[in-house]
Formats: sequence, C-alpha cells, structure tokens
Amino acid sequence: MMSVESVFPQLEALLPHVQKPIQYVGGELNSTVKPWEACDVRWSLMYPDAYEVGLPNQGVMILYEVLNEREGVLAERTYSVWPDLEELMREHKVPQFTVDSHRPVSAFDFLGVSFSTELGYTNLLTALDLAGVPLDAVDRTEDHPVVVAGGHAAFNPEPIADFIDCAVIGDGEQAVLDMTGILRAWKAEGRPGGRDELLFRLARTGSVYVPKFYDVEYLADGRISRVVPNRSGVPWRVSKHTVMDLDEWPYPKQPLVPLAETVHERMSVEIFRGCTRGCRFCQAGMITRPVRERSITGIGEMVDKGLKATGFEEVGLLSLSSADHTEIGDVAKGLADRYEEDKIGLSLPSTRVDAFNIDLANELTRNGRRSGLTFAPEGGSERIRKVINKMVSEEDLIRTVATAYGNGWRQVKLYFMCGLPTETDDDVLQIADMATKVIAKGREVSGKNDIRCTVSIGGFVPKPHTPFQWAPQLSAEETDARLEKLREKIRGDKKYGRSIGFRYHDGKPGIVEGLLSRGDRRVGAVIRAVYEDGGRFDGWREHFSYDRWMECAERTLPGFGVDIDWYTTRERTYEEVLPWDHLDSGLDKDWLWEDWQDSLDETEVDDCRWTPCFDCGVCPQMQTEIQIGPTGRKLLPLSVK
Repeated sequence: MMSVESVFPQLEALLPHVQKPIQYVGGELNSTVKPWEACDVRWSLMYPDAYEVGLPNQGVMILYEVLNEREGVLAERTYSVWPDLEELMREHKVPQFTVDSHRPVSAFDFLGVSFSTELGYTNLLTALDLAGVPLDAVDRTEDHPVVVAGGHAAFNPEPIADFIDCAVIGDGEQAVLDMTGILRAWKAEGRPGGRDELLFRLARTGSVYVPKFYDVEYLADGRISRVVPNRSGVPWRVSKHTVMDLDEWPYPKQPLVPLAETVHERMSVEIFRGCTRGCRFCQAGMITRPVRERSITGIGEMVDKGLKATGFEEVGLLSLSSADHTEIGDVAKGLADRYEEDKIGLSLPSTRVDAFNIDLANELTRNGRRSGLTFAPEGGSERIRKVINKMVSEEDLIRTVATAYGNGWRQVKLYFMCGLPTETDDDVLQIADMATKVIAKGREVSGKNDIRCTVSIGGFVPKPHTPFQWAPQLSAEETDARLEKLREKIRGDKKYGRSIGFRYHDGKPGIVEGLLSRGDRRVGAVIRAVYEDGGRFDGWREHFSYDRWMECAERTLPGFGVDIDWYTTRERTYEEVLPWDHLDSGLDKDWLWEDWQDSLDETEVDDCRWTPCFDCGVCPQMQTEIQIGPTGRKLLPLSVK
C-alpha cells in the first residue's frame, strides 16, 4: 500500500479564515500517529459533533487506544467541521480529514462513527460527502471505507440503514478487534468477493448488523410485517456485545488532553457499566445491563496512571448512577486521601437522591471546589415517579437537600422531564411545589436567604429497548403549553420564585429526536432531505431548525403512506413489529411489555442487584451475570509521601 499524503498543507491555508482553528490542528498530548505503511488495518474514528464535544467522549477515546495498542493496526480521529470550514473545504477541494495526521478519511479501511444521540445523523452525511464517500452504501466499492455505526443510537440504526454498511450494538472494545481480524484475513487472502464478501463475513458472526442483508416488508397500513435475511448464512437476529471483566479493560490509560476548550476539562474513569434501577424511560440503563463494577483497586490504578499522563486537576467518576457503586464511599475517601496534597477534585455526574450522603459529598469536595449538587427526581409528582419507576419520595428529596444546605451548599439543581406517559398538567405543576419546599427547607436549616434551586426540564422522548418503546409522545405544542403553565406558577410565587431558576427545552427538538429514535428505514429519506437543505449540528440550538425537519418530513413521508405523528405521537400495540426487533439487546420483549403494563398501573419494580431476578432476560441470554462488590480491598496510598 502506498503512503497516503497529509492534506495539512492545503488545510493550513484555510485555518486563518475560520473560528477556533486550533480544533483542526491535532497533536494533543497522548495522541498517537503510527506509520501508515507499517499497518494493514486502519480505522478512522468519528464522533459526529464539534471537537469540543467529541474529544472528551469516552467511547471514542477507549477504542482509539484499544486499536492503537495492537501491532499493525492504526486508529485516527475525525470530528465534524463547523459550517465555516465546510464551505472553504468544498471550495478548495480539501476532503474530510483526521486530526492526528490529516489523512483523508476515504483512505481508511473503516470509518467508525459513535452516536450517543440521533441528532448527529446529518453530520454523518456531511462527513461522508466531504470525504468523497457515496452517501448510499449500495454505491460504494471496495476502495471506500466500511462505515460502521456504534454508540447508544446504534441500537436502532434503521433510520440510517441506507448510509451505513454495518452497525455494532453494545460494548465496542472486543467488537473492533474482532472486526479488525476479519478484515485482515480478507485482505491477506487477496480480497475475495470484494466488499460484499467482507460484509458477509462480518454479518455471519451474528454480532455485526449489515442492513443490506435484511429486507423489510410492510403492511398496507404502514406498519412493518417482518424483517428477513435475504441471503443464507445471515442470522435472523443480531446480538449485542458485552464486556464482562472491566478490570481487564482499564482504558483510557493515556487520556487525550485537548488543545482547545472542551465541554469537560477533567480526567474520567468509568467506575461501573450498566444499571438495573429500572427507570422505564432510560434507554442507557436498559441496553447496558447487567451491572459490572470495576474493582476499587482497578479504579485507583486508572486514576493514578491517568493523572500522571495528563496533569488534569479533576477526576470524574463516571457511570449511569455512580453513587450506586458498592464501594463508592471507600473509593471517594481513598482518592481524596491520596490526592489531598495535590488538590485533585473529584466529581460524580449526578447523584441519586437516595444514594446521597454527606460523608460522600464531603469527600468529593474535600480537595476541589464546592460546586452545586445535581439531583434527578425526573417526575414532579409521587404518582408519575411510580409510572417511570423512579423510586424517590418527596421526603427523601427534602431530607437530602436539607442535609446539603445544612452543610454549607448554597445551590441545588433538580432535573425533571415533561411529557412522560399518563402525565397531566398537575404532575408537572407539582415541580413548582417541590422547588418551593426545597428553598423553604434550605432557608430554614441554613438560616440564610441566599439559597438557590435551579429546575431544569427536558422533553421526554420514548426510546427503543425500553418499556416506553410503545408509548405515545407528547406533541411539541402540548409540551410547550404545559411548561408555560409551570413557568407562570414559579414566576408568580412572590416568596420563593426569585430563588428558583427555570431552564427548559421547548418541545420541538424532542419531536425530531422522537422521529429519529423510533424511525425505520423510510425516515432515511427525511434525513437526506434535511442534509441536502443545509441541516447540520442539529444538537445545537443555534443550528437546529424545526421548520426544516417538518418541511422535509411533509415532503418525503406521505409517499410511504405515513407522517410525522405516525412515528411520534402514536401509541404502538403489542402485536406491532418494531423496527429494531431483530436487534437483540438481551431484554425479553414480553418482559418489557409487562413492565409497560406495570407502569400504567403505577406499579414499582425493585433493583435486581439487591433482590431476586425479575427475568428481564439479559443474564441467561447473553451468558452474563451481575458483577458487584464489595471486594473488601482498600485503596492504599500508592506511595507514602
């Protein structure tokens, strides 16, 4: 294979004319550039958003390191370019490039794209077009990279089925190595059967989904009748990947240190994967089961190596519900003790009300700054919290914030959702009551009036592989009307209103996200139309255009006999074949349906970490098991100073 030239000389001339040129330069601390000729498998890894959002992404960072550690394999990163640079690249014929060595993305074997949200789909099309890769997978030859979708949104890749060659669901660490081996063998044999044979070898494993090998058949009313393999040797269902022993995968060992400002300026360690709290709206919790904890010593070693490799002054202890780690108290105390002299701060993404305690909070803030605390009750009323299985009572919340305010905190942020199944105006208006009680309690226990509480509200979007995958979504108009009533109630409160901050998203982005999250292959026509009309960076408020999405949907969907409401505000029945039913997250569909019925009856279900099994299906199906402590080990200081 000949060397592939860097496009940096052409790119460099454009950089003085764009915003934040530093994000395109590369050369970050701990980045890796391997010689092109010395490798026979080459990955380009993309996070389909701007550098400042994409660089800190753990998933991409982990795969980047896992691949680059292997002999004969190289991985480089690429991010979405801002519209100002896109325009100049088109004008000067500069292709989509990697930031590591500025090689054209089209020269790589794989383009792996990690979607944590569906709103990155138009950015994928921009990158493909800039790279000179045909948008439609059917038009690609063996000279083009194999486009692989991963991340949480890949659990329903049907809306982008036309644009990707394959999708991997679940954990990526082992998956990318398996795919690397398959490509390497195919190349060594002289590329028999071309691109088609390579994709067939990937599909045959049963854990890589190749949309072109499946046909979707529809009923007259627009619903799916079935999804069938169209060639022999392709499995009927594709299974998710699950990495079992996290201590065997202590990545990232050398976290990247960004050159430009990014959304997270800290070193992060994933302390466990999976969650079995069973919140019915939470796709991340459902699709990442079972719970697998990293050992306390494993966490300690990762933090030590990561801090030495980066120089960060804060460590984020990441997971879906970090305070649920069986040894979180020991982890926090051990790390705070070890780094007391270095003033290394610790942080948790957000804390469950019922898992919070003041000892933990004090350890987390001992060496760092004391910022606000974030809690997520999710629902405003006790009733709606039963519906969503978020078992937190108002007493729990008030007791927790009283402890926080009484111990010197001044600011608490509460996160809720609007538009949950069976929700009424009253359920949402109770958010205001909860906020006023929080302020009142804070003033009482602290004896001060400068107490703040910020209420932050997101619109609920039903997601695949959750009990709410059948639920109707609230329309944008109804969502906005409900939030307006809540805002009036908070503002109208003379005694407490000024102490309550109110942040919310209007209902419009949620409808587009709903279309993309539960869409099928027909939605690809909408995505393509939006992209061709200039849609980019849909996750950014200033770039998002609801009207553009609605116009494109109205132009394309009626040809298929469906419309936007059909995908969003319509309730599904038990019999309906869902677009993602052939993708196996390990969850039993009947169990999900029973949980949906339980939610309508306002029946709560416990966390199976501490109770007998509820038969969700994951452990037997995936041959996995819950892995939790306590290990009984302690985080001894690595070196006595």
